[in-house]
Order: sequence, then C-alpha cells, then structure tokens
Amino acid sequence: MMSEPRRELTIVVAVATYGRKDLLGQFLMHLDRQTRPPDEVVISAPDASHVDAYQADNFKLTAVYGKRGLCAQRNRVLDSVLGRFDIITFFDDDFLPADTYLDELLEAFDHHPDYAAITGAVLADGATGPGISFADGVAALRAADEAWRAAADARPPKVVDKVGAYGCNMSFRAAHIGSLRFDERLVLYGWQEDVDFTSQLRRFGRIVSLDNLCGVHLGIKQGRVSGVRFGYSQVVNPLYLVRKGTMPLAFALALMCRNIAANLLKSLWSEPYIDRRGRLKGNFLAFGHVLKGQLEPEFALKL
Repeated sequence: MMSEPRRELTIVVAVATYGRKDLLGQFLMHLDRQTRPPDEVVISAPDASHVDAYQADNFKLTAVYGKRGLCAQRNRVLDSVLGRFDIITFFDDDFLPADTYLDELLEAFDHHPDYAAITGAVLADGATGPGISFADGVAALRAADEAWRAAADARPPKVVDKVGAYGCNMSFRAAHIGSLRFDERLVLYGWQEDVDFTSQLRRFGRIVSLDNLCGVHLGIKQGRVSGVRFGYSQVVNPLYLVRKGTMPLAFALALMCRNIAANLLKSLWSEPYIDRRGRLKGNFLAFGHVLKGQLEPEFALKL
C-alpha cells in the first residue's frame, strides 16, 4: 500500500514597518523573486500611510494597522495569522533574502522536526556601519550568494545552535507559538525582543542558524530610535530579560559590555551615523535606574 504524499508546508512572511514606505516597496519587489513564494505576506504598520501599494505577482499581500512599536506590530501579525499557516517568517523591511531562502527554509523545517526556530546567515550587515543602499545590498547579495553556492556544493549546510534568532530574519513553527507573544514592555525598536521570544520556543526544539539561508541586512538608519533611548535599552533590556529568565546572564553581560565599550571609546570620535554620546548618556541613565532597583524597559518612552 502506497503512503500518501506529505502535505507541503505553508508559510507566511511578516514585516513590521514604520516610516519607510519607499524601502518597503523595494523590499516587496525583491521578495517577489523567491523560487518558492510565500503563501501570504502581512505588513504591520501604524496606518496605511506607511505602506507601499505594491501589486505582487506571486503572493497575496495584506496589511494590519495599530499601535506603533516593533513588538506590538509583530503581535498584531501573530493574532492575524495563527491557525492559518505552518511556518511564520519575520523579515525586517531592510533585509534582502536570497531568492532560494524560503525554498530552503521550508526544506529544513520539513526534514528536521526538531527545529523550532531558524535564522539565516547575514552576508553583510549594515546595522554595524553606516548602512547599505538597496542597490549595493542586491549586488552584495548576488556576489556573496554565488560564492557561497560554489563553496557549498561539497558540504551540507552548517548548523549552529543559538541562544536566540536574529530578528531581521527568523522563522518559527506556528504550532509552537500558542499564546506566546513578543513582550510589549520592550518598547519602540524592541532591542533583544528576538532573543526573548525565540528562546521561549526552545522547550519545543532547537533554535538554529543555517548558513544556506543567505541574506543582506541593509541596516537603514531611517526610522530608528534616538541615541539616548537606544542606549537606555542597551542596558535595561538585557537585565530585564535575565530577570525574566529568557536570556542567560553571561550572554547579557557580554552584550552590554561590548556595546557600552563601543559607546565609550567612540564617543570622542563618533561615527556620523550613530549618536554615540546619546547612547552613552542612555547607558549611564539606565545604570542609575538599575542601582535604584528600577528595571523598566518602557521608561525609554519618557526619554
């Protein structure tokens, strides 16, 4: 007796955006090139003025609107898609996935039932520098992806277990999510909301990165939060997550020390695209609050 063929996994791509309408349109055009298109793309924005009226050729495009803030916007997507898809993928609006990204992602989930969450390899990350233009990002993606493919023919994808997924490109099995939501106390840009959310999926399976899932993160600075607010979150958010139990203390301390050291050393000769002095001010303000016993990520809204 022949067994029935396995049902193909369904996938939705979710994108939270704010104030980057033109970039969003470019992103959607790029996403339309996927060799395995998403079954639906859901845009989450404060209102329709932030959304490009792109007409996709290969996927259904919908939008949900409401409260601003990365975690709140992602939660609106979860509320709208749970129960309708097998896999949920979050892409930043400035992340350019390789054309085979979703195809290979679904293959990985299909062949590895122990994978609860997957994140891909960032071939170039503009978040660590001045940012990468869309055109330069596409060129970097094509060149790096071709080089990777040539080198990867002789080996399987490299799998690395992670503390949490990288928020610019992360995917989960929808069946594991249930009532879990992004923590809206991590206001504005979120900062470590990806680790907080995905680390809670570890009870269902592995959190892994796969280097055959390639992409370029443009790291566009438009739409980011102020230096003081971000510096405050650099300290308070990791400590809040340690107390919550979703981030290891060693990981949090290493993250904080690395960022504070960079802010301190570069505050004298700050990069024009980063407010190092503002971040450092936010760092010290956060430490003052922590010493007083205040561990409130949402205080960043008052700065």
